[in-house]
Amino acid sequence: MAQTSPHFRFASLVLGLLTAYASAAEHPGAVIYKKMCKECHGAKGEGVKDKYDDPLTGDLTLEALARKIERTMPEDKEGTCVGDDAKNVASYIYESFYSAAAQARSHPPEQDLSRLTIAQYRASVMDIIGRFRMGPGFDRPLKDEAGLKGTYRGVELPKPGEKAVDTTPKQGIKAKRPNYKLDRVDAQVAFHFGADSPDKEKMEAEQFQDSWTGSVVAQETGVYEFMIKTENGARLWINDMSENDALIDAWVSAGPKVREEKKSLYLLGGRAYALRLDHFKFKEQSASIELWWKPPHGTAEIIPQHALRTERPRELMVVRTSFPADDRSVGYERGTSISKAWDQATTEAAISVSEDVVENLNELAGTKDGAPDRAEKLRKFAFTFVEAAFCRPLTEEQKQLYVEAQFKSAKTPEQAVKRVVLFTLKSPQFLYPELREADKPDDYAFASRLALTLWDSIPDKKLIQAAAAGKLRTPEQIRAEAQRMLTDPRTKAKLHGFFHQWLELERAEGNIKDMKLFPGFDESVLADLRESLFEFLDQVVWSPQSDYRQLLQADYLLLNDRLGKFYGKPVQGGSFQQVSFDPKQRAGVVTHPYLLASLATSRATSPIHRGVFLTRNIVGLSLRPPPKAVTFDESHFNPKLTMREKITELTKNNACMSCHSTINPLGFSLENYDAIGRWRTQDNNKPVNAVGDFADDEGRKVHLTGPRDIVNYVAGSPYGHRAFIRQMFNHFVKQQPLAYGAQTLEDLQKSFAASNCNVQKLIVDLTMVAVQNGKSWERAGE
Repeated sequence: MAQTSPHFRFASLVLGLLTAYASAAEHPGAVIYKKMCKECHGAKGEGVKDKYDDPLTGDLTLEALARKIERTMPEDKEGTCVGDDAKNVASYIYESFYSAAAQARSHPPEQDLSRLTIAQYRASVMDIIGRFRMGPGFDRPLKDEAGLKGTYRGVELPKPGEKAVDTTPKQGIKAKRPNYKLDRVDAQVAFHFGADSPDKEKMEAEQFQDSWTGSVVAQETGVYEFMIKTENGARLWINDMSENDALIDAWVSAGPKVREEKKSLYLLGGRAYALRLDHFKFKEQSASIELWWKPPHGTAEIIPQHALRTERPRELMVVRTSFPADDRSVGYERGTSISKAWDQATTEAAISVSEDVVENLNELAGTKDGAPDRAEKLRKFAFTFVEAAFCRPLTEEQKQLYVEAQFKSAKTPEQAVKRVVLFTLKSPQFLYPELREADKPDDYAFASRLALTLWDSIPDKKLIQAAAAGKLRTPEQIRAEAQRMLTDPRTKAKLHGFFHQWLELERAEGNIKDMKLFPGFDESVLADLRESLFEFLDQVVWSPQSDYRQLLQADYLLLNDRLGKFYGKPVQGGSFQQVSFDPKQRAGVVTHPYLLASLATSRATSPIHRGVFLTRNIVGLSLRPPPKAVTFDESHFNPKLTMREKITELTKNNACMSCHSTINPLGFSLENYDAIGRWRTQDNNKPVNAVGDFADDEGRKVHLTGPRDIVNYVAGSPYGHRAFIRQMFNHFVKQQPLAYGAQTLEDLQKSFAASNCNVQKLIVDLTMVAVQNGKSWERAGE
């Protein structure tokens, strides 16, 4: 078992003393609490509506809690509860309802019974259907070779000195046309052949046909718009390779002008989708072909090489049904909201999937129409489908209920399969993952938890095989599987979702700036900034060190030529390059322009938004909701004031400063960055003042002269680490850490510190907590 901290042992001793004391007299801290705290925090720290809504719980040590009460409580009467009074009320609060141990005692935490989230539903259905398709992307990973395979076919030119062959058919003579074929790998599809052929040395230019095959990688979930630009004939297939189901069919040339054809598709992130593009020229004056896309949060561009692969996987099943939004009331998406709209959406999705399965039944079940063993193979397919959805072998009762009963009552085997799919995808065992488990968790339960935590999906074949062989019974075996799954694109896509949550990047979507003040800051620049940020995050996390502190302390940005011009560091070439800055000017994600721009208005900086974000998400301190909303209106201030002076004026009363004594210094520390994240030294023709002080939850004074002071403090702060760990746990596990034991967060924090803040190891550690339900997880690393 993990050793408890001195703070925890001290708290336990206090609890014992309090319990003994309570039988003789009321604790002196309780008397003070009733007099000075109960009105705002409730009789048992549960919170009071419109005063202090949140429960009085947290991570502070008993000593730190006493110091915070001395500094900040009660509101508007700071300094009236100090010395022994502060210590007494702190010990009462800590042991009654504040600490993790107190919460576990008074309100034993339970894991929320949750349905699949929207992302989990879509990913699970995709992988259930994928279980029946072989090839790259299913039974093995795609090769890493970037680009597309290009095949060029045409008529071979005569060799030097050789008489050209007359390929015109003559009466009674069968003309012979020599063929030419060229195979190569192309980084992109962006060709302007003009009046020439793809190989003007060897191929005739009058007519030829090109084809590119491979796959396109969707980095994030959303709607992708695909575009073809050509003056010739072309067709594009994405994900569906059926000859008659081209996504874009522009085979009839309308030349001679270049035209643009476009269509949109909804795709899941972290997946590679089959791609095929055909193009031909027939006696036109010129030839060209370009393949473009517009990804979510991006702008239209020629599909870059890094998003293309030379291997072509089989079709993926994408559920496009519209679902009501998942609950985000606790700060992360979870499947706790059940409604008529959600039930209707799952029904519509199940019908859509069942129809798709029946349409592709011969391929999925490995059979043919009229084959003598067709019914047998369809029954086998049905059993395997249900087992894949439930993540375990079926009991005899389930076999009869989900499969045999359908085949007995249906008029045809095909109808039986359709009913099996509908029945399975509407079953509680599929929609509520916890119901898939046996009375006692076993290897299959561990496999299901692993897949749901890391992939938001069902186990792959390797996991199921390990479960069947009894190789998921020890922490070492489970950890080994988690390590294998860690580098899968599905885990990487889920991690991108975490960063979106942690950095509150929904603010940045549609971020519009005043073009008179910030000319040129358009959608293209914003899309480049987003890509720059995520490339930086990936670069740090998937490095061997995977150091969380580097996310905060890096003194560089990844810039391309367009961003280099904006941020004063010109670079050559269109690709992103690592560009170093003065360490005082750049500090990891905290000063990335994409984040800074999202925490600003269309015209100016917003120290309050920046300060609140830093307080909660980076420094890891708690804030109470403001007693009343105060609108910032520029017209109310002297136009000669700096933004810092305006915010100081706005928040100067005592009611505001109970929180703004922390918010303001943190927000002001970023005042050297304008509304698009550029470094500046002047605000409204006055020198920027980024200096300030705040007291942390331990009561220590932290002096700030800029962002470097913040990140250096947070890099060694247990509260900053805990904020990061808690949010990552919420995102991956969809539960609160406390539901897995009072010591869970502390154990994860100790392991995180011991690993030099290794993010990859943290993901595996929190997965171990989820898989083993918080029991003896620390032994998995032994």
